[in-house]
Amino acid sequence: MEIKRNKYLDMLTLRKHNCFVKVITGIKGCGKSYILNTIFYKDLLKNGVDKNHIIKFAFDSAKDLALIGEDLQELNKNKRKVDPKKFIAYIESKIVDKEMYYLLLDEVQLLDCFESVLNGYLREKNLDIYVTGSNSKFLSNDVLTEFAGRGDEIHILPLSFSEFYASYKGNLNYAYDDYMVYGGLPAVALMQTNEQKISYLKTQIKNVYLKDIVERNNLSNDRNLEELLNILSSGISSLTNPTKLEKTFRSVKKSKISANTIDSYINYMRDAFILSKANRYDVKGKKYINTPYKIYFEDVGLRNAQLDFRQIENTHIMENVIYNELRYRGYLVDVGVVESRETVNGINKRKQLEIDFIANLGSKRYYIQSAYDIPNLDKLAQETKSFDMTNDSFKKIIIVEKSMEPRRTEKGYLIIGIKEFLLDMNSLDI
Repeated sequence: MEIKRNKYLDMLTLRKHNCFVKVITGIKGCGKSYILNTIFYKDLLKNGVDKNHIIKFAFDSAKDLALIGEDLQELNKNKRKVDPKKFIAYIESKIVDKEMYYLLLDEVQLLDCFESVLNGYLREKNLDIYVTGSNSKFLSNDVLTEFAGRGDEIHILPLSFSEFYASYKGNLNYAYDDYMVYGGLPAVALMQTNEQKISYLKTQIKNVYLKDIVERNNLSNDRNLEELLNILSSGISSLTNPTKLEKTFRSVKKSKISANTIDSYINYMRDAFILSKANRYDVKGKKYINTPYKIYFEDVGLRNAQLDFRQIENTHIMENVIYNELRYRGYLVDVGVVESRETVNGINKRKQLEIDFIANLGSKRYYIQSAYDIPNLDKLAQETKSFDMTNDSFKKIIIVEKSMEPRRTEKGYLIIGIKEFLLDMNSLDI
């Protein structure tokens, strides 16, 4: 079964012939290689590109490496990268005319001096270059420097709920429950049993993602890294910072790991696309607040696997899912803070109210609250008090767990069900 990833196909299509190296990044298993080598490849053929003008090469494929006289086992044994001269000679043998050629290269970080090779190819007017790289070797931050400012990153997320549901065999409620527990990694979505999904996710988080981080960053062990990930998993959607986490380690884990080390570990996990950080933004002051911030998981299934599926807290997971959906739609997402003053027992006090998400895209801005349930007017007033204090005209939205037709409050705030929000790409503009 093919899971459609039309959004990413459109992103690749829009970038054709832009004189940049198209760099496809994302967490391991999110579908980077499939999107490039199957979906995009088929689209090129569909649009009349001769298959001889599409050069696919995977640097972790024994079959492909044999084409240039390299041996995968020998490379791994000697911890050696692919000889660029052999690869360049192979590409030159494939380019026999002045028509446009498309290079689709997988795991390009396994090619020695790949930056120089690809920068050299950028000078050729009839080459359009697309590459993927392992998240442990080839990270988003590297894109800024690897290609001397000529790298165009396309970040791939795990399946959105709409992508997940389009291939799901079952009703909407069951699909939503599965997504909240097992997440949206494509391999997991195609598995038939819960046992398979659990085993795969637990193996991936420990033996792949954490192992990659340890190896890339030359860490002596992964014990503190894993403990930190446990703490962050338990506290998704909660404000935190390295100093607070250091105190947790000292009091709960009896460990003296420093705030600086914790900050580094969080950045390692962000670079590996396991985690994402949402900074706080002062709506009235129009400025960012460096700390505390919120941590969310790129895939909620991995979060749940890290905790052995013990803490399936729908309120927090729902907030994580909303955050990921907003990013999938291309929004820059912050946590909002609105300062207000209240008089309590005759004393004027300053109070900070939170807006779960501020979603920005160009001139568009939305304020969004994730509210699992709004059973009465008091709860509604509590959830929207921060909206009341913004004193601006940007659209304000409350997302609830219950399926419901979108409706508006007396103050004009939109209330929409989570499933309706996730399945309608235009739901913010209703």
